[in-house]
Amino acid sequence: MYLDANATTPLAEEVWEAMLPWWREGFHNPSSSHTGGKKARAAIEQARAQVADLIGAQEDEIMFTSGGTEAINALLRSWDALDDSGAFLTTAVEHSAVLRTGAALSRPMLTCGVSETGALDLSAWREHCSAAAFASAMAVNNETGVIHDWKQAAVLAHEAGKPFFCDAVQAAGKIPLSVADAAVDALAISAHKFHGPKGVGALYLRRGTKFSPLLRGGGQERGLRSGTEAVPLIVGMGAAAVLAKKRLSDGTIARIAEMRDAFEQAVVAGVSGVHVNGDPSSRVANTSHVSFDDCEAAGLLILLDDKGVACSAGSACMAGKQQPSHVQKAMGFSDARAKSSLRISFSAHNTMEEAHQAAAILCAAVKKLRSVQSTGVGPVVIYTP
Repeated sequence: MYLDANATTPLAEEVWEAMLPWWREGFHNPSSSHTGGKKARAAIEQARAQVADLIGAQEDEIMFTSGGTEAINALLRSWDALDDSGAFLTTAVEHSAVLRTGAALSRPMLTCGVSETGALDLSAWREHCSAAAFASAMAVNNETGVIHDWKQAAVLAHEAGKPFFCDAVQAAGKIPLSVADAAVDALAISAHKFHGPKGVGALYLRRGTKFSPLLRGGGQERGLRSGTEAVPLIVGMGAAAVLAKKRLSDGTIARIAEMRDAFEQAVVAGVSGVHVNGDPSSRVANTSHVSFDDCEAAGLLILLDDKGVACSAGSACMAGKQQPSHVQKAMGFSDARAKSSLRISFSAHNTMEEAHQAAAILCAAVKKLRSVQSTGVGPVVIYTP
C-alpha cells in the first residue's frame, strides 16, 4: 500500500501513453528546423498550454525546468541578483529547497512563524514585508498538508511594494490554483507530485516580472532556461496537468478526502494517545499528519514497511536525518512529539479498503512498539519472519 504521495506519485497510465512516442520515434531536437524538430517543438508548446491551463496562466508565462527545486533556485537566485537591498522574507515551514537556497543568498533571510495548527502568522508577515526585498510563501505544506493563505500573503507583499513567489509544488492538482486572480509574480510546480514524470517542473513568471536566467547557453525557453528540452518529460507533464485539472472537478478530491478521514477515524478509535496535526479546516484532502504518544516514528516506519505500508515521517528530502522536523518545531511541538509523527498521504490510485487496512496495520504497530518500549529497553523493533 503506497501512502507516500506527497513524496512522489505513481505515473498515471494516460501520462505514460502520452510520453511513449517521444522516447522512440519522436527523439528529435525541438530546436531543429526539420520536420521532426518542428513536431517536437509543437508537442512542447501543447504541453506548455496544458500546464498554463492548470494554474490559470498564459502560455508565455510558463518556463519548463527540471523540477521544483530548479524552479525555486532559478527564481530566488535571480531576484537576489537583481536587487541588492533588503532581506529575503519567507516562512519557517518552507521546503528545504527554499530555506537552503535562501540561506545561500547574498542577503539576510527573515522567517515568519506559524501557529500550532501550522497557519501562517499574517500579522507578523505584514510587519516583515517592509524590511524585505522580496518574499516567498508556500501554498501547501509538504509535511502537514496545511493550506497557507498564500494569496493574502501575496497581497501584503505587494502592498509593501515587494515581489512575491509561491512554492506550489504540493498544491498543484490538490487545490485550484489561479495565478490570474492572485498577486503572485512567480510560482513553482513539479510534475511528479500530480502523477507526472520525475525530472520536469515549471516556473510561472507573470508577464513583466524581472528574471535573470540561472542556466545560460543555447537560449531555449525564450532565453530564460537554456538546455535542450526533455520532450518526453515535458509532454508527460502536460498530460498530467490535463488529468490533474479534470480530477479537481470530477469528485476525485472528495473521494480522497473520504479515504483520509476514514483512516484518521480508525486510527483514533484504535489506539490511545493520537494527535491529528494541522488545521483540520484548511488542509489538502490527501494528507494526514499524526503523532503518537510514547511511540517513535522511526520504529513505526520499519514495522509498517515490513507489512507493506509505505509512508514517511516528514519530507522525503529529509529522510534519514536524525533531527526533529523544522516544520513541527515551528508549530511548537516538543522534540518527542515531532519524532513521533507520521505523514500518510493518499492519491487517486488508493482505495478505501487500503485506508482501512493501513489504519489497522498502523494501530497494531503502535501497540507493538509501545509494548517493547515499555520494558525500558528503548525503541527496539523486533523482526519476525
